[in-house]
Amino acid sequence: MKLSACIEWLFADETGDMAERVHKAAECGLYGVEFHLWRDKPIGAIRRALDETGLKLTSFCVDPRRSIVDKSQRAEFVNAVRESMEPARALGCNRLIIASGFELQGVSREEHFDLALEALTEAARIAKENGATLLLEPLNTRVDHPGMYLNSVREGLDLVQAVDSDGLRLIYDAYHSIVMGDDIHTLLKGRMQWVAHIQVADMPGRGAPGTGAIDWHGVLSMLDEEGYRGAIGLEFKLNELSTRAALESTRRALQA
Repeated sequence: MKLSACIEWLFADETGDMAERVHKAAECGLYGVEFHLWRDKPIGAIRRALDETGLKLTSFCVDPRRSIVDKSQRAEFVNAVRESMEPARALGCNRLIIASGFELQGVSREEHFDLALEALTEAARIAKENGATLLLEPLNTRVDHPGMYLNSVREGLDLVQAVDSDGLRLIYDAYHSIVMGDDIHTLLKGRMQWVAHIQVADMPGRGAPGTGAIDWHGVLSMLDEEGYRGAIGLEFKLNELSTRAALESTRRALQA
C-alpha cells in the first residue's frame, strides 16, 4: 500500500522540524507525506527533504481556508486557490484539499449546493489551468466540525460530478464518513472515478487504524473492489501512542 503520513501530527513526538519529519517518514518506509496549511511551512526545506528521500507530497490544503458557499468570501476563496498554485509547483504536488465552510443560516440545502457549484466551477478552472486538482473534503459534523455545510460524501460526489472537471475530485476520509454513519459498502459503488485521494483514522478518538472500532478489512475491500490504487493518507492523532507504535498498529489493521 502507498501509505502517506500526515506530518502535521505524525512524527510531532520526535521533532518539531517539518522537513525532518519527511526524513522520519522515509525511515519508516512510507510512500509519501502530506500536511495541512502551507503558509506556516518551510517550503524550501520540505522540497529539499522530498528530493533527498524520494518521497511524494501527496496533498496539502489551500491556504487560507475560505467558504465555498458564502458569497462574501468568494473572492478570497478563489484568490487562495490561485495563490496556492505556486507552492504546489514548488513542492511537486498537484493535489490540494479544500473544505466547504460553514452552513449558512436560512439557506436551503439546494441553495447551498448551487452556491458551492458556482465557486467550485471557477476554482476547478484555475486548478486545471495550472495542472492541479482540488480535492473537496466532506467533514463530519457530529464530533469534529459542527456547523460545516458539506458533511455528506454523497453530496460531495454530486458536486464533483456536476462540475465535471479534471481540476476537481473528492477526497474520501473514511473516518469522517463513518462518523456520519455512511455505509462504506455502497457509498462509493460505481463512483470511484470522482475520488482522487483517501485518508484514514479510527473511531472513536480519531487515532491510528487498529485502535478503534472501524472494520478496516471492510474499508480496504471496498476500495479494492472499486479499483482505488492511489495513496492512503494517514491523518490520525497519536493520542497515547508514539508515531512508531501508531504506524505498527496501522499496518496490522490495513493488511488484515
